[in-house]
Amino acid sequence: MPAATVPEDRSASRYEMIRNTLRDAIVAGHAAPGLVLVEAPLAQLFGTSRVPVRQALQLLHEEGLIRRFDGRGYVIDAAGEHSPPQRLPLTRQLLGLEPRQELIDTRALGERIHDELASCVTAFMVFGHYRLDEQRAAEALNVSRNVVREALMRLRDRGLVEKEPYAQWLAGPLTAQAVTEDYELRALLEPDALRQSAGLLSREVLQAMLERVVTAQAAGSAVSRAAIEHVEHDLHVTCLAGLRNGRMAAVIRQSQIPMNIGRVLHQALGASNDEAMLVEHRLVLESLLYGTVESAALSLREHLLRARERTLQRLKVMSVLPEPALPGYLERLA
Repeated sequence: MPAATVPEDRSASRYEMIRNTLRDAIVAGHAAPGLVLVEAPLAQLFGTSRVPVRQALQLLHEEGLIRRFDGRGYVIDAAGEHSPPQRLPLTRQLLGLEPRQELIDTRALGERIHDELASCVTAFMVFGHYRLDEQRAAEALNVSRNVVREALMRLRDRGLVEKEPYAQWLAGPLTAQAVTEDYELRALLEPDALRQSAGLLSREVLQAMLERVVTAQAAGSAVSRAAIEHVEHDLHVTCLAGLRNGRMAAVIRQSQIPMNIGRVLHQALGASNDEAMLVEHRLVLESLLYGTVESAALSLREHLLRARERTLQRLKVMSVLPEPALPGYLERLA
């Protein structure tokens, strides 16, 4: 699997699925060089809002598969040939898809809305405190209010939103105290989860994870955000997937919210700074490959404590960055 590909599973976000669909079409040569990709037509084609399309296009741009130009949107240019822009109606045929082929996935509507709202909330909670309006969200996402409410209730269970009796849904702010507390929980729980899961990880899987880290290190400052997220997913999701304690796993997932700060900061600044993280990930994976599970667990704990300090520094940077354009169903609170 290419280093920039994020593993697809039921929890994979909508923008990742859009990115993967477009990426496959470009790499296979179905989407011709020079074809212009614009947010609105793609959103209509995929049956979604512009937000996940925008994120997918940004990742494809980071991979070098598309480029910006003087006009609106991006131009497909995987080989760097600088073909002249071609503005054609975007269809399934242009993407090399069969007429009846699912563009993204076959998940239930509630799953898709849950993931879209989760992506939106985590992107904005680092900027402050927000009110989320159910009715406006339902209209923007073209679903019933009940579907939105059920998704928000699940997000509440994950700690992403809260709701007071007879009040609107609230999201954020992600404070320094919350980041500190989440990393303290992770430093306690993730090493033990790794101890329980390590025996289920094959040498081939671990070697592939290590190769992705090495590739990301070799890329230096040019490493894509998609590659970084894949590396993070390897260690903090795949390596812990063997944990049988469901409640413990749920707490770990909820406390991993600060991982989104790196993604949001990268989108705002267009750059990654993850050298130390990659060194720490490599140490954990090499320990697992050598069969020293306890050393790997201790290295994971040390990585999380250092990541806490880096995340707090990033949170300070976020406080001076401009807030992205808000979707209609979010309102910033003073």
